[in-house]
Amino acid sequence: MASGADPTSSSGLNAPRLIVGLGNPGETYRDTRHNIGFMVLDEIARRLGAAFREEKRWTGLVAKFSGGHLLKPFTFMNESGRSAQAVGHFYKVAPAQTLVVYDDVDLPLGRMRFRTGGSAAGHNGIRSLISSLGSEDFPRLKVGIAPADGRPAGERMVGHVLGKFRAEEQPELQNVIQRAADAVLSAVERGLDSAMNVFNRQPES
Repeated sequence: MASGADPTSSSGLNAPRLIVGLGNPGETYRDTRHNIGFMVLDEIARRLGAAFREEKRWTGLVAKFSGGHLLKPFTFMNESGRSAQAVGHFYKVAPAQTLVVYDDVDLPLGRMRFRTGGSAAGHNGIRSLISSLGSEDFPRLKVGIAPADGRPAGERMVGHVLGKFRAEEQPELQNVIQRAADAVLSAVERGLDSAMNVFNRQPES
């Protein structure tokens, strides 16, 4: 999908109406690996000309676009579901219409993958969403943040996900943010099935 494409023509029956990017608020966490969901939503908002506004009733930043809403929960990662559930309830968006963009430490940096549901696999933000939405059946776009030597363990895991991207990682980071935004906008315009068929088969950079 071209960066300036208009999602109003969506004919996909399973096109998402609420896009949730996961991350932690505040300058301390800005540009950390755990916040790649926020980074992708910022790029989507930029392309759509959508402005985020703070919504204290939902503890998050919300941006409206012609196909639905973008949400960056400001509850901190472990309570992300509370904000997403409140916005979804207000706009009558079912879990199956809620697409969550988040970091995945099992995927190398530069890779991404759609999933239609499943367990939290150790991700506290997804665990919170499953609890608050009462279902595992919501689509996700997982964006890889794993180091070159594989998934870290123990305290090294915390340091990795809450660490900032290194200078040498920036080209790959910017590339995957662009492709993740392409993938989300394709899902909004053409439906999730169509986007999965394209982006889950697309060669990685």
